[in-house]
Amino acid sequence: MEQRPPARELPGHIAAALAGSGGATDSAGQPWAGRSLAGEDAKIHNFEDDDGTADAGYLAAVAALRSAAGDEAAVVASLATARVFVPIVARLAEESVHETPRSSPHGGGADGDDVHGEQLHGDKQADMALVTLKAPDGRTAMPVFTSAAALAAWHPQARPVAVYAARAALSAVSEGAELLVLDPGSEYTFVVRRPAVWALARQQDWLPSYADPAVADAMAEATAGYRPVRRVELEAGGGVASATAGGAVVPGGGPGPELRVVLYLADGLDAAGVQAVVAGLNAEWSRNSVFAERVDSIEVKLQRAAE
Repeated sequence: MEQRPPARELPGHIAAALAGSGGATDSAGQPWAGRSLAGEDAKIHNFEDDDGTADAGYLAAVAALRSAAGDEAAVVASLATARVFVPIVARLAEESVHETPRSSPHGGGADGDDVHGEQLHGDKQADMALVTLKAPDGRTAMPVFTSAAALAAWHPQARPVAVYAARAALSAVSEGAELLVLDPGSEYTFVVRRPAVWALARQQDWLPSYADPAVADAMAEATAGYRPVRRVELEAGGGVASATAGGAVVPGGGPGPELRVVLYLADGLDAAGVQAVVAGLNAEWSRNSVFAERVDSIEVKLQRAAE
C-alpha cells in the first residue's frame, strides 16, 4: 500500500528565503512575472562564458548512477553547484473587461437612467509564465533542463532562463511544485523528489529516506509501542528506479514510492488486528516531524515474523 506523509507548512528558512527573494525569481533575484523578452532582455541567460551545455559534474553523477557505481544522493549533490535552465513561455492575456453607463432612451431621472454592460476588449498582451507539469500521481512538478539544447528540443517556443539549481528548487517551492523533473523528453529524465527539492532550496545535503539514519531512528521510535511489530526494516521503494528512453533500468531518479517499510508482525493477528496496527502507525508517522520532512512517499509491506 502506498502512502504519503501529510502536508506540512514550509520550513521557516524556506519561507523566509521565499519572502526575501520575492517569490519566483531568476539567478539575479529578479522576478519572472511580467518580464519582457524584447530587445536586450531577449538574451538566453546572464551567465558569462556559458555555452549552454550540461554541467559536467551532473553528467558524471548520472553516468555513475546508470552504471550502478553511484547513487541518487550523488546526483542531487551535483546539482548544488550546477546551472540549469528553467523554461518560461508567453501566455496571451487580454486587458480587463470594463462596463460603461449609457443614457436610457427614456430620458433622465432616477428611473430613467439605465446601465448596460458594454465590453471593451483591449489589445492582447503576452505575459511570461513558468511552466509546471502534472506528475502521474497528480502532484505538481517543475521541469528544468541541464542544457539549452534539451529545453529547445522539448519546447522550441520556451525561453531558457539560466539559474543555479538551488534557485530553481526555491522557485519550485514558491510555485507549489513538489518535484523537479530534469530533462523531460530527453534520453534520460531524473526526478528530484520533495525532500531533495527542499534540501536544494536551503542548500543542504540530502540523503534518500531509505538510507537516512534519522528516518530509521524515527521509524524505530514510532513502532516501539506496538507489541505485534517484532521488527521493522527500511528499503528502497518500488518507485526509486527509473528508465532511459531505450528501456534500460536505472537504480534511481524515479518519482516514487521512495521508501518501503517492511513490518514483521507477530503470528496470530487477524485482519482487524493488522489493520489496527497499520492505522496506528500511520498516525504515529503523521505526527513525526522527521518523517514528514524527509520521506516523500512510502509503501508498506507486511511479513510474518519468525518466532
